[in-house]
Amino acid sequence: MRYLFEHPDRVVVGAHGEVGQRRFLLQVRQGPQLVVVKVEKQQVVALAEWVVRVLDDLGRPGHLPEDVELEPEYEADLEAGSITVALDSEAQVLTVSIEAREGDDLVEFSLSATWAAALAIEVTRLVTAGRPPCPLCGLPLDPRGHDCPRTNGHRAPLT
Repeated sequence: MRYLFEHPDRVVVGAHGEVGQRRFLLQVRQGPQLVVVKVEKQQVVALAEWVVRVLDDLGRPGHLPEDVELEPEYEADLEAGSITVALDSEAQVLTVSIEAREGDDLVEFSLSATWAAALAIEVTRLVTAGRPPCPLCGLPLDPRGHDCPRTNGHRAPLT
């Protein structure tokens, strides 16, 4: 199935579950149509980093939306495989295409500067609310213990 959102009303990202066991979701709504995509944390971080780099080309965002919480629909329509982003400087939008990990499903939506900025801010907030990274290897520190590959298991990482 192909989901196409030329002028989405909302594009939000959120996490459902406990820190360390969170499930990241991206929701896109246009009118009555809602699609929920299960994404990996690294995928939304990469998307947010790319958005930040090109935000100047989109122009200054307007008033950022305040309602950036997930809607209470957590059942994913698909799981994200590859994500591609294209900048349309003339139309001043980003076009995001998400291919399903399995099958032929595709989600494509446009992001205005306002929604792109809101998405990048929300991703940053979500990531910083998670487990802190190990200062040596960068992997998340688990409260139950962390076998840091940089220490080859010989000493505990610095906290």
